[in-house]
Amino acid sequence: MKKLLIFGVGLIGGSLALALRRSQSDWHVVGVGRHGDSLQEALDLGIIDEAATDLALALQDTDVVVIATPVAQTPAIFSSIAPLLDVNTVITDVGSTKADVAADALRLLGAAASRFVPGHPIAGAEKSGPAAANADLFVNKNVVLTPLEATDSKALDAVSELWLATGARVRRMSAAEHDGIFAAVSHLPHLLAFALVDDLASRPNSAQFFELAASGFRDFTRIAGSSPEMWRDISLANREALLQELDTYQQTLSQLRELLHKQDGNQLLALFERASRARTDWAQQHPQQASSWKN
Repeated sequence: MKKLLIFGVGLIGGSLALALRRSQSDWHVVGVGRHGDSLQEALDLGIIDEAATDLALALQDTDVVVIATPVAQTPAIFSSIAPLLDVNTVITDVGSTKADVAADALRLLGAAASRFVPGHPIAGAEKSGPAAANADLFVNKNVVLTPLEATDSKALDAVSELWLATGARVRRMSAAEHDGIFAAVSHLPHLLAFALVDDLASRPNSAQFFELAASGFRDFTRIAGSSPEMWRDISLANREALLQELDTYQQTLSQLRELLHKQDGNQLLALFERASRARTDWAQQHPQQASSWKN
């Protein structure tokens, strides 16, 4: 693989380009974006070799297309590239939801759907844009691939090798399993962080809250600094699984409220101890995830 076309050259797309260029210097990277300023910044930073001005020309002889935009943009991208793809071009994405993307690929890519490999690198940050790109972003991080039934094995192997070259660990699962897991461990925490910050910011004495907030508030709400557009799209795309997780979490909050109302210190302590043990076990078993700031 020699030529890489990336839609979206921000944190994830830019980091992928930098990581691949470091591991295999013969990659030629072409960037596509909605904003000329971002593409120029990516050029200036050496993330891409050129910015596409003609999509048909840019897609010629392209080995891999990576879609690294907010998930709501993916269907339009599929439609734009479908009639222009070379017969051997592999397509993948980095979106945080997979069932919707898989359905769109089958609907819009035609025969090229067999060369589409849905993917999700579990590595992110609250920062965005080309300046946030980091060649080490994926080292020892998980990348989940959710191939379609129609996905060609050679395309799957090619995308797996692509991510392995960045230092990532590649896992495979179904799109439904992926969306259910990440509704709980990623999408729900983001909603909670956004909701808390918005609640405090809307209060008449919000300045006092923010003035006195410290490490607990910082750690809980860090991800509320993430891209609002991206998380709007993720929330809507994974709506059903996320609604289920919200309902489950609300039951736990109701339980906590009842324990507080009853002043049941024993049961509060038991709940806190269970959660503390689970968090400690997770940190010990997965030190890389626990020690890194990531989505």
